[in-house]
Amino acid sequence: MHKFMRAIGFSKLTDRREEQRLITDIIMNATHRSYTSNGDDTILAEFCEDFAQDIGIAVCGEFDAEEKFTYDYFYPYLRGTGISSCEDVSVERHADKESYAGVCDDIKVGVSLIFYLQNIVPYVKAQTTDMLPVTGTTLTLSGLSISGNIILPIGKDESDRRRIQKDSMSRNQLIAAARKGDEDAIESLTLEDMDIYSTISKKILTEDVFSLVDTYFMPYGVECDQYSVMGEITDISLRVNRITREEIYVLRLCCNDLEFDICINKEDLYGEPQIGRRFKGVVWMQGYINYPM
Repeated sequence: MHKFMRAIGFSKLTDRREEQRLITDIIMNATHRSYTSNGDDTILAEFCEDFAQDIGIAVCGEFDAEEKFTYDYFYPYLRGTGISSCEDVSVERHADKESYAGVCDDIKVGVSLIFYLQNIVPYVKAQTTDMLPVTGTTLTLSGLSISGNIILPIGKDESDRRRIQKDSMSRNQLIAAARKGDEDAIESLTLEDMDIYSTISKKILTEDVFSLVDTYFMPYGVECDQYSVMGEITDISLRVNRITREEIYVLRLCCNDLEFDICINKEDLYGEPQIGRRFKGVVWMQGYINYPM
């Protein structure tokens, strides 16, 4: 059973027979279908069905030469909104099945962001027709969470927000220059990090860590596409799974200047989400590469 099924409102789905009935129903009544040749005598197929707005399950498999479909795997998804990053994305196939991981080196995050690729069919189609690499792509990120907490925000006025934005832009420019080998930028970043460490080491003795750290984004556990995040909530919607009637929160987060949507079962969220408050939890990161027409 997929661990993140409860994030999209299937918290009570524990029986394998119910799971197989659900997968069969998705294959027969999918709202979105995608096909492409993977270069062999088989056709790669993906069947998606939404159970709430932009929330659903994707079933992937292959049609053989006799047009017989073989189910391979399924995964829950949340289709994100907006553009999370305009940086180049590289894609690698997972070893055990026809699924893919994307890697994006976005300056804002500070780490190589690895995500589970949602739209595998356009990528495989570009790969088999020798159209890679595709330039001018953008990335839309989303995440699924099965445990989270709502934390009060740090008090900031408009001047503080402008100062933070200015400092962030300046730091991103230094990081970009450091990546190109600029020694002055590397030295400036090193000194800045030392100053931050010294300041936090003094304040942490008398202040709570969440009053010092506004947002963070860092790898979690041994699976490369799961992250521990804390970000400011900029938008909220409450959706209902039409099969189970479970309620799902979809939160728009701003985390380290990176914006993306996450969904979480209402039962798994501790606290009352409001715009301006912060979400803290572990998310399974997914991504949709927007290929130019």
